[in-house]
Amino acid sequence: MRTKSCFGQGIFTLLALVLSVPCLFGQAADPVVAEVDGQQVTLSELERSMADKLFQARRQYYAVERAALEQWIDDQILANEARRQHISVEQLLDRNVNQHVTDPTEDQLRVYYEGINTDQPFESIRDKVLQHIRELRAAKIRAAYIKSLREQAGVLITFDAPSVALSAENSRLLGSQSAPIRLVEFADFQCPYCQQSYDEVKRLLEHYGAKVSFSFRDFPLPMHPQAPKAAEAARCAAAQGKFFDYYNALFTDKKLAVPELKEEAKKLSLDASAFDKCLDSGEQASAVQRDASEAQRLGISGTPTFFINGHLYDGAAKYEAFRDAIDKELVGLTGKGAKDTAALPSSR
Repeated sequence: MRTKSCFGQGIFTLLALVLSVPCLFGQAADPVVAEVDGQQVTLSELERSMADKLFQARRQYYAVERAALEQWIDDQILANEARRQHISVEQLLDRNVNQHVTDPTEDQLRVYYEGINTDQPFESIRDKVLQHIRELRAAKIRAAYIKSLREQAGVLITFDAPSVALSAENSRLLGSQSAPIRLVEFADFQCPYCQQSYDEVKRLLEHYGAKVSFSFRDFPLPMHPQAPKAAEAARCAAAQGKFFDYYNALFTDKKLAVPELKEEAKKLSLDASAFDKCLDSGEQASAVQRDASEAQRLGISGTPTFFINGHLYDGAAKYEAFRDAIDKELVGLTGKGAKDTAALPSSR
C-alpha cells in the first residue's frame, strides 16, 4: 500500500505559485526573449530549437534537485518515525544506528592503515583511522535503516529526469514509429561495452515485442580506429535495406577491418560493387559525423549511451535495469499510476 504525504501537496502548491508568477507580474507565460529583423523568438521556441544544447544543463540541474529531494525524503521519514515513537530524531538514530556500530579489531585497523597512502606511523593516526571506520560503518547502517523506512512508507518518486526528442531514421529503426517505448542507442561497433549491451538489447526486443522500437545512432570514439569505417559500412548496408542484418553481423563476428567489412556484405548477399563503392568513397562519412556531433551536443562522452523515451541512461546497462526503466515508462503511459501495474503484461 502506498501512502501520500503533505509533500505531494506542497509540490503542487509550489508549482501553482511558479506558474502564476508571470501573471502576477504582468509577464506573458511564453515571453519574447529576442527579436531579429522584426521576427520575435519566444522562450518556448528557443527551448525547442536548442533542445539538445540545453539538455545537458537541465540534466545537471536535475541532479542537484534530485539530490535535494532524496535528502528531504530521508529527513521527512526520519521525523515521521521519531514522532510515531515519541522520541527525537537524534534518539531514533542513536537507537537504530549508533548503538549498532561495532569497532574494528586491532588487526583490521592495521590492515586498513596499510591501504592508506601515508608516511605517518600507525600509532600517530590510529585514532583517526578508528573514527573514520566508525563513520563508514555508521553510514552503512544508517542507509540500510532509512531504506527500510522508505519501504514501509511506500515512497514513490515521480520526479523524472529531463528528456530530449530524438529523431529516428527509418532505415535504422527496428519496430514501429508508433511503439510506446522508443529505445535509442548511441554506440560504437568497436566498443567492447557496446558488444555486451548488444545481447541485452536483443533480449529486451524479444521480450517486449511491438511495445519497443529500437533506433541505432553512430558515435565512433577516437580511441577505436576501426569504428568510423564500420559505422560507414553499416550505413552502406542500410542503403540496400539491410542495416540490422549487417549490425547483427558486426556485433556477432567482431570483424571490422575494411576487407572484412566488405566480406560481411558479400555474406549478406548485398550488391558488392555498390557496397564497396559506397565504403571506399566515404559516401556515408558525413552522416556518421552528424550522429556523432549530435551526441556531443547532448553531452554524451562514452558508449553505449541509451535513451528510453528521451530519458538518458548511460553505460552498459544490464537487462534488469533496462526492464525496470521500460516498465516504469509503460506504467506512466497508462495514465493511471503505479496501482495499475498489474494490468500490464508481467516481465518478471
